[in-house]
Amino acid sequence: MPHANATLTERGRLRLAQCVVDDGWPLRRAAERFQVSHNTARRWADRYRVLGPAGMVDRPSRPHHSPRRTHRRVERKVVHLRRTRRLGPASIAGRLGMHGSTVHRILRRHGMPKLASLDRGSGAPIRREPVRRYERDHPGELVHVDIKKLGRIPDGGGWRVHGRAHGARNSRATTRVRRNSHPVIGYDYIHSAVDDHSRLAYVEILPDEQGPTAAGFWQRAHAFFAAHGISVQRVMTDNGSCYRSRVWRRTLADLGVTHKRTRPYRPQTNGKVERFGGTLTAE
Repeated sequence: MPHANATLTERGRLRLAQCVVDDGWPLRRAAERFQVSHNTARRWADRYRVLGPAGMVDRPSRPHHSPRRTHRRVERKVVHLRRTRRLGPASIAGRLGMHGSTVHRILRRHGMPKLASLDRGSGAPIRREPVRRYERDHPGELVHVDIKKLGRIPDGGGWRVHGRAHGARNSRATTRVRRNSHPVIGYDYIHSAVDDHSRLAYVEILPDEQGPTAAGFWQRAHAFFAAHGISVQRVMTDNGSCYRSRVWRRTLADLGVTHKRTRPYRPQTNGKVERFGGTLTAE
């Protein structure tokens, strides 16, 4: 399709070329008649001599040869990682030793959809509710806090190495079981705090999700944010039992921080730290 400001359409190019080639007009006279440059008139006349009317259409601007383009074998690796591992450009670039911008161009060239439009498990497109985004005006105005429970991987590997029967045996173990000085099998609890405005995050891996543990985590997180010049005003959590405990309330009151809880069964309200936990799990 010709550019909106183009002087010649395909029909105009054909008329110009026929005047020069078929009717014998001089190039300068044809250029003045159709209000184009001498070189433009020569170009369309030369194409008409070689290709006829079929040469009057626009050609793609892509070069015939791209010697510096990423090798096709590497492009296949990029697409394979995206399809099988659901990885983003930065993660793929780190694994293949490439620039993230190069990986992004390869994914776009192959028509790969954004990860936000895919189900991370099946890879099928999903339909989401319209996203309502918000961000606080300055750091410390709101900090999101959450806990992510992850199963420990025993020495020698888990069920992906030894099979699901072995994994089921590990999952029945508790965090208090020790046998023959082996590492504890059970769960670790990732306590995370993410500032709403700056996205500065503080994370600790702790042995449980009890009230005193959560309170101690927040004391250290509060000191971490203060060391970065952020004065925390309000904290948002879900309705977990540790966040409804007296020790948690007392800790926040002593630090002059207001506590806000999400509506039950609405984790989207605390979505920034929920997404952060999902990223930690994926990585």
